Amino acid sequence: MLELFLGLKSLVKVRRVHIDSPVFRLHYSITVMLLLAFSLIVTTRQYVGNPIDCIHTKDVPEDVLNTFCWIHSTYTIPSSFGKIVGDEVPYPGVDNSRNSGNSERKYAKYYQWVCFCLFFQAILFYAPRWLWKSWEGGKIITLMMDLDVGICSEVERKQKKRLLLDYLWENRNNHNWWAYKYYLCELLALLNLVGQMFLMDRFFDGAFLTYGVDVIEWIDSDQEDRIDPMITIFPRMTKCTFHKFGSSGEVERHDAVCILPLNVVNEKIYIFLWFWFLLLGFLTTLTLLWRLLAIASPRTRVHLLNHRFRLLRRETCEAIVRNTRLGDWFLLVTLGENLDSLVFRDVLTDLATKLKHDHDMGA
Repeated sequence: MLELFLGLKSLVKVRRVHIDSPVFRLHYSITVMLLLAFSLIVTTRQYVGNPIDCIHTKDVPEDVLNTFCWIHSTYTIPSSFGKIVGDEVPYPGVDNSRNSGNSERKYAKYYQWVCFCLFFQAILFYAPRWLWKSWEGGKIITLMMDLDVGICSEVERKQKKRLLLDYLWENRNNHNWWAYKYYLCELLALLNLVGQMFLMDRFFDGAFLTYGVDVIEWIDSDQEDRIDPMITIFPRMTKCTFHKFGSSGEVERHDAVCILPLNVVNEKIYIFLWFWFLLLGFLTTLTLLWRLLAIASPRTRVHLLNHRFRLLRRETCEAIVRNTRLGDWFLLVTLGENLDSLVFRDVLTDLATKLKHDHDMGA
């Protein structure tokens, strides 16, 4: 089992080349690793034991009853969660259901699907990364030409800087679609996050969107009046009804109480995911707002370029932004995150000089 978890470390390893933003990397690295780890945890008996254990009678074999209740779902009585445990009911959510109809029963149908749902969510979180990686096509690592490595002869470094400068000059104003494709992937990451919140809300019968708020309110409420929302959504004790033919051909009803140890883990997993998705959504929204501001305002692009790369003079940044388009600016910012800072300064200074000269000649 430990080997499986160690295999996930490749998702969070520090890569030499960065072709996206830190917030975007949180979607396909940390989040994917967490979802896959949670999926593995809920599928192993090493941490939770048997997923279900039912109190059985001698008339029904234990394995048969456990398997039946696991497959056909167990249920709780929502109205009994507010009753006194040990006096009115034996456990929260477990009450006499003989006189109540099926409408008063809340079936827990999700627990067989938790591991598959978490794995499917991990795939969806990685999808924007896969799409951007295919669209990026290795452009950044090709243009770097190992200029991020400090050990390099001066002749070789000058030659590579000249090649990079020639590419940036000859292909200026041709990178807009390349940049917009990345912005689209960031937007898809946010839409995927919001969609998954609603997917999990549907998965838990409309209880997930307010799950974190309910838990906070439960912690702050009076102990006498509060009902644990984690037990309500992820009950640890449930009921199960098993029918079979008796010796005379009559249908016999066997009522069982089932323990769901897996829900002790599930409730912790989903309260963590609720807060993690909320934080991730906030950071991604801020990032997209910065993107919109950079698209709409050339002055913002000048400020961001100058602020991120302090070795560049502001006049250099203004000349580059004024004489190039958004896609060129985004390419230069991405290259600057990967190249040696001195090399990047020299290349952009030379590029700004050529752009100024070309602008003056055109004028």
